[in-house]
Amino acid sequence: MIPASRADCEARDRADPLAHLRERFVLPEGVIYLDGNSLGALPAAVSARVARVVAEEWGSGLIKSWDSADWIGLPQRVGGKIARLVGASPDEVVCADSTSVNLFKLLSVALRIAGPRSVILSERGNFPTDLYIAQGLIDQLGGRHRLELVPAGDRDALHAAIQRIGGELAVVMLTQVDYRSGHLHDLVEVTRRTHAAGALALWDLAHSAGALPVDLSAAGADFAVGCGYKYFNGGPGAPAFLYAARRHHQGCVQPLSGWMGHAAPFDFSPDYRPADGVGRYLCGTPAVLAMSSLDAALDVLLEAPMAAIREKSLALGDLLIARVEAECAGHGLELVTPREHARRGSQISFAHPDANALIRGLIERGVIGDFRPPGMLRFGLTPLYTRYTDVWDAAANLAGLLGNEEAP
Repeated sequence: MIPASRADCEARDRADPLAHLRERFVLPEGVIYLDGNSLGALPAAVSARVARVVAEEWGSGLIKSWDSADWIGLPQRVGGKIARLVGASPDEVVCADSTSVNLFKLLSVALRIAGPRSVILSERGNFPTDLYIAQGLIDQLGGRHRLELVPAGDRDALHAAIQRIGGELAVVMLTQVDYRSGHLHDLVEVTRRTHAAGALALWDLAHSAGALPVDLSAAGADFAVGCGYKYFNGGPGAPAFLYAARRHHQGCVQPLSGWMGHAAPFDFSPDYRPADGVGRYLCGTPAVLAMSSLDAALDVLLEAPMAAIREKSLALGDLLIARVEAECAGHGLELVTPREHARRGSQISFAHPDANALIRGLIERGVIGDFRPPGMLRFGLTPLYTRYTDVWDAAANLAGLLGNEEAP
């Protein structure tokens, strides 16, 4: 049931099983933060963890901390925590590099596995870095492959393209939740159709991991990437992660053959020999400070059942849609995000000709959302710290900005 008043929202906040986790975050007084899908808020534990790494592990331990503090094991250790959030085994996920770099690695491997198949299928509205990486890799491989794009969020067009391309299809590369609209792909169904066509499925989880249940193993996905600074709350520029199903370990060699992906990096052999397992997808030295920050942030997220996170996310989204449509009617706002729960992630987007100015006006009022061209207001809902009253007040502020009523 959607709250009918702000008092109802206050009651929902008091009864919220995730309410205690809000206290674990550093949130500015008087600010409603609805941009956690761009940069997650700061978990309080992160500051203490990073301070300890700097003062004790680095300051006192110095180089000994590669062993004594297990800096060298951070990519696998953090990857194991992430595996619990994406439905993978701990030995199938590592934390490393950026989303773009990891996508380059995995797409390279996938195209090698695909052999003579030449088509990479994605969406025209996919996040630009994904398309850029594919375009750059196609150029590096001599132009033998091609990138084919379907309209964003069009399930029928996607399914038809998979069937039509058939034996030429090498990889289907999609972002599970669209960064503009919040449209959610059916990971299981798309992966099934991809495999039926004999192709590989590579998923970008940047806007889904940590915000909704993801089960890569159950879906049979081949590869996935994701970032650490959105719903994982790992901090600006936090390391990313990659998933490679166990069947794509032995025999698969990724192109960035750095020393940390070597079977015996401290033998300092002049010849490259990939490590066993998912470790072969590593490249360079782990960023210890950034990865330690993400490690601490994940502990907070792992305290919450993902089913409870998803339930609250959908309820917050229903409330935001209802309040904006009730309070801002007649001002040209158009809902872009699907209403159906099964088809949306943890963000709500509205189209408006003056979207950029509206977002700037909201920020001046202490409501932080963000703008995405062309003409889209985007509000990220992070159930660990977003309250029902936050959503109610954000909609009221938007109405006040449009001149419908006095904002709180």
